[in-house]
Amino acid sequence: MTRDPLLQPFQLKHLTLRNRLMSTAHEPAYSEDGLPTDRYRLYHLEKAKGGIAMTMTAGSALVSEDSPAAFGNLHAYRDEIVPHLKRIADDCHEYGTAVMIQITHLGRRTNWNKADWLPVLAPSPVREPAHRAFPKEAEDWDLDRIAEDYATAAERMQAAGLDGIELEAYGHLLDGFWSPATNFREDEHNGSLDNRLRFTRRVLDSIRDRVGADFIVGLRLVADEQWDKGISKDEGIEICRRLVGTGQVDFLNVIRGHIDSDAALSNVIPVQGMPASPHLDFAGEVRSETRFPVFHAARIADVATARHAVAEGKLDMVGMTRAHIADPHIALKLSQGREHDIRPCVGATYCLDRIYEGHEALCIHNAATGRELTMPQVISPTEGPRKRIAVVGAGPAGLEAARVAAARGHHVHVFEAAPDAGGQVRLAAQSRRRSELIGIVDWRLAQLEAAGVQISFNTYAEAADVLAEEPDFVFIATGGLPNTEILEEGNALVHSSWDVLSGDLSATGRVLVFDDNGGHPGMQAAEMLIEKGAEVEIVTPERFFAPEIGGLNHVAYAKALHQSASRITINMRLIGVSRNGNELVATLGSDYGERTETRAVDHVVVEHGTLPMDELYFDLKPQSRNLGAVDYKALIRGEDAFPARNPDAGFTLVRIGDAVASRNIHASIYDGLRFAKDL
Repeated sequence: MTRDPLLQPFQLKHLTLRNRLMSTAHEPAYSEDGLPTDRYRLYHLEKAKGGIAMTMTAGSALVSEDSPAAFGNLHAYRDEIVPHLKRIADDCHEYGTAVMIQITHLGRRTNWNKADWLPVLAPSPVREPAHRAFPKEAEDWDLDRIAEDYATAAERMQAAGLDGIELEAYGHLLDGFWSPATNFREDEHNGSLDNRLRFTRRVLDSIRDRVGADFIVGLRLVADEQWDKGISKDEGIEICRRLVGTGQVDFLNVIRGHIDSDAALSNVIPVQGMPASPHLDFAGEVRSETRFPVFHAARIADVATARHAVAEGKLDMVGMTRAHIADPHIALKLSQGREHDIRPCVGATYCLDRIYEGHEALCIHNAATGRELTMPQVISPTEGPRKRIAVVGAGPAGLEAARVAAARGHHVHVFEAAPDAGGQVRLAAQSRRRSELIGIVDWRLAQLEAAGVQISFNTYAEAADVLAEEPDFVFIATGGLPNTEILEEGNALVHSSWDVLSGDLSATGRVLVFDDNGGHPGMQAAEMLIEKGAEVEIVTPERFFAPEIGGLNHVAYAKALHQSASRITINMRLIGVSRNGNELVATLGSDYGERTETRAVDHVVVEHGTLPMDELYFDLKPQSRNLGAVDYKALIRGEDAFPARNPDAGFTLVRIGDAVASRNIHASIYDGLRFAKDL
């Protein structure tokens, strides 16, 4: 038997969990009308195939109709959910993985202007900034029906064959009663700690009346709000003791912090550039004080930290949720001695930021996650002839295409003009705070080295170089170059965000950053300029700055701006730049009128995406079998997407990533995967 602490079983009541790895509850927003259909099922099934001990479905499945979905939540208040959950449970059980679900009433953490337009409620009418609702104070009849809703929802989960449930109690209705920050009631639900726990105990009693003593019931709960207004550490640990003392609870899943704003949430769910596993020691304290099963997740992104957590007795089960979004096969790879093969979570938090912005969860560099119906997590060798593949460009698109083609068993040769791989990812990783992004590149380079792929660096490939390979298939992944030629005058006087990220422009003084992209490049350039002491003004034509960056990643940029003498100007557009002695004069206009303004500055930085480097593509296009064409309908269906427009030609040609148009890392990697997976 292996001695790896992570691979040891854990006994939770009657349930034997095969190892110490779990995916904690989160809502990937893959549901259809609040129900977990095939996309949802296959997402969890992939983790089961990957050897995980337990997957916790649903980030806050809703127990009541007046708790409308905030981010794609499942509808635990509907009977129709039972057969869908049963199929998930049955499928995962077949692979030895336990399945639970988190249920909740969101309380104030939602909004009223959706679903059935029912009033949002909370223990007291305290607005949550993140979701902006002004809740009503819950009345006695509200609490009566919600306690009953919890019990009925739990009964549905039991009927679906799930192994247990978890009640959500951080930032939601239950812990809203616990916290002095959100409970100002003047009745029996406030005052002493027992009073503030009264409704939680009532809910637990109602659930046990329905599901019995054997069904597993736990809580994911805040045990320290790290907030002078809220639950203190001592009080939180006492809450844990009292809940354990009820005999109604089987595990505690510990959270530290509060989540009513983006800034607060980022301390609970840290992103890249923030400390890893910041609350692990605290979770260990709770376990020590309660002598009870404790689970925890907060950016435990690597197996070394997870192993330490178990070996040192800090945790019983380790939540590696974002890590399993990046690689759902962590446990399997560990058991096979392939730890080096694990695709790293780089902390980009593209997954959660998409959820909180109303989209589905996607990993920044695993395009198969959430697309298991059409995209493979494991690349199978081709059953057809081995082909010769030429890939021009070793940015994320080219590296992924090369990785997948090599895994299919083809002979792959990569050409890269630069001395190093990575393209714009390597550029973005120059910032200390985002340096973990280089893991996207390093993992793929290791995969290519293991597959014996040849990479020719410092090689600006031309058509003759590619044709000399006698390729069957050519990927043009040459990326793009900054597009700064967008002003009415003065284009030659501005710098690109790349100039800042690369270190070519190390400017101090007054810098105007015109961000007409809304993603990371412009904001990262501004942050780096601030770090070097520049006085920065960000100007954007958007209603708010950086709309392509989600709330969790927004925090670091906002902090940098707030802590400096910098400012943000929205609804304004840079029209032109002129020189006035040693200064530059930037002229700003607006889409909303004719008035203009000027700024006297030392430097102007323009971020307007990239234009494709497509010369090689167009040189090769007339000689290709498909003349560069892609049948998008066939691509979506998973069929041959390359029409034979020039059938006598010897190779098929496709361009991917920013060689097509300015997009992002995920789009580039998705291109590489879906165009190479069937070669």
